[in-house]
Amino acid sequence: MKTDIRSMSQNELTELLSELNQPKFRAAQIFKWLQSGVETFDQMTNIPKPLREVLAEKCYIANVEIVKRLESKIDGTVKYVYKLFDGEYIESVLMKYEHGYTVCISTQVGCRMGCSFCASGLEGLFRNLTASEMLAQIMKAQIDNNIRVSNVVMMGMGEPLDNFDNSVKFLQLVSDQDGLNIGLRHISLSTSGVVSGIEKLKEYGFPITLSISLHAPNDNIRNSIMRVNKKWNIDSLLKACRDYQKVTTRRISFEYALIDGVNDTPECADELAKRLKGIMCHVNLIPANPVKENNFKKPDKQKIIRFCDRLIKNGVNATIRRTLGADIDASCGQLRRKVKEGDFCEDLQ
Repeated sequence: MKTDIRSMSQNELTELLSELNQPKFRAAQIFKWLQSGVETFDQMTNIPKPLREVLAEKCYIANVEIVKRLESKIDGTVKYVYKLFDGEYIESVLMKYEHGYTVCISTQVGCRMGCSFCASGLEGLFRNLTASEMLAQIMKAQIDNNIRVSNVVMMGMGEPLDNFDNSVKFLQLVSDQDGLNIGLRHISLSTSGVVSGIEKLKEYGFPITLSISLHAPNDNIRNSIMRVNKKWNIDSLLKACRDYQKVTTRRISFEYALIDGVNDTPECADELAKRLKGIMCHVNLIPANPVKENNFKKPDKQKIIRFCDRLIKNGVNATIRRTLGADIDASCGQLRRKVKEGDFCEDLQ
């Protein structure tokens, strides 16, 4: 089996090259090439051809192939469907803000969490992504648009903490000064509430933003829409958040998808504010995306505004998420399924 060379750190590359009786400085050269987005060893023009040939025999470079690209005419948001080496598909989104470009990446093909409002996990989990496949999503977006990405959100398909080792390796590689050099403070990791993963992540002390997909103020509602809550309830989740914050001193973001008639009442807002008391946090209110496999709908605009205002009056920092790429809208996971099933509408091509 060939080695996934793009997932290797400089130290690991040094060990590999030492086994091949190569000088140490080659490791830094090869690492820079891998982090620049090269897709073949032949593109590494300052590496001797014999060494390139040996590396090609022993290693592979993980890449992603663009099979669908949708660009918003409103704000320039670009949504991608990428094809992986084994024929699987994932999604990624490039967003433009005043402060720079942000890429939302996937961490798994599918998802096992089974949240009822999410399209990503409708078919379950197919496999984990490697750190290199996560990196490749950023590199491809940079090359495709001739830009530099400055922020990353691990909020696409999959649960990052269910793919813990690869997610940690990605964080280490993407922030390497000789690589993409994206600071950890410019990276957000979203979890549905895998408490064991949060506890493990705390030990690394990464100064990333931890984003919690909360979506409910109590266990009764959360149990009905998020299967993960039956293993780790809200009390255990918020305790893990408080412990995590003690180590990192970073503000935690709570994602809250407002679903009409489910979690959008004034009482829900009051209960949520009470739950979050004492946590340095921000609540990101998200009007629920319609998914054809369920009957969930987003509340009307005024109801969303009133919910936000009620949180603020209760002392919670809250905002309503700005919608990007409205003219190419599709819940995460739906574009992949359309491409996979071959029923993509011509007007979106």
